[in-house]
Amino acid sequence: MTKKITTIILLASVLFSCGQYQKVLKSDDYNYKYIKAVAYYESEDFNRAMPLFNELATVLRGTAKMEEVSYYFAYCHYSTGDNLMAAYLFKNFTQNYPNSKHTEECAYLSAYCYYLEAPNFSLDATNNYKAIKELQAFVNRFPASEKVEKCNELLDELRVILSKKAFENAKQYFVTENYKSAIIALENVLIDFPSYTNREEVHFLIVQSSYLLAINSISTKVVDRLKATLDAYEQFKDNYATSGYLKELEYTYKKTNQTLTELKQIKDEI
Repeated sequence: MTKKITTIILLASVLFSCGQYQKVLKSDDYNYKYIKAVAYYESEDFNRAMPLFNELATVLRGTAKMEEVSYYFAYCHYSTGDNLMAAYLFKNFTQNYPNSKHTEECAYLSAYCYYLEAPNFSLDATNNYKAIKELQAFVNRFPASEKVEKCNELLDELRVILSKKAFENAKQYFVTENYKSAIIALENVLIDFPSYTNREEVHFLIVQSSYLLAINSISTKVVDRLKATLDAYEQFKDNYATSGYLKELEYTYKKTNQTLTELKQIKDEI
């Protein structure tokens, strides 16, 4: 019996709450709606606060309350996990209210929302680049902010993700025997991501790609490309004297020299 009474009370409470909310939605008193919207927000009832702020964003445009409405509306989206819309709204806030007490906070959150939507290296990197752009813009705009250190941490993390993606894309060219594209892509990894941790493997693949490109080239290009292989090998050896890849690369080096010697002999005979 007690359980049944509790259920009835809870149901009545829900119905009353819904009735109260409908009353707020239908009200023409926008000051009342604003007060209730803030109350819903502060009680973390974002799904009820959001439609009210959405309406107020239209009817209160140009008024003194519009700044706070925009701020709360962006936070409602952020709090419900709609990060891309939140990023857009936070950025709009910084553009519309550049001198607001909330501007720095909203600029950071706009960038942070893109960071939250940045996927791992195997997926599309659009939001990674957006996050990097917005985080760097925040650091440039607010160099004295206490958030700068956090922004730099997030930037490093995002760049690691992009470097892994760039490397995997470059490696795929090698796997599919597109050696010329592999060399270009691998060299770009070294240029674009100077702090990439797996540079040893990148250099290893450049040597191997260079050799395989050479021996599969037309006759007029073979010698120059074999010489490029030797240069790549010497660079690898200088940088990674104790590398586990050296044994394999020494074989490549010998094959390269052997092929150059054979081509020279054929040329001399001619």
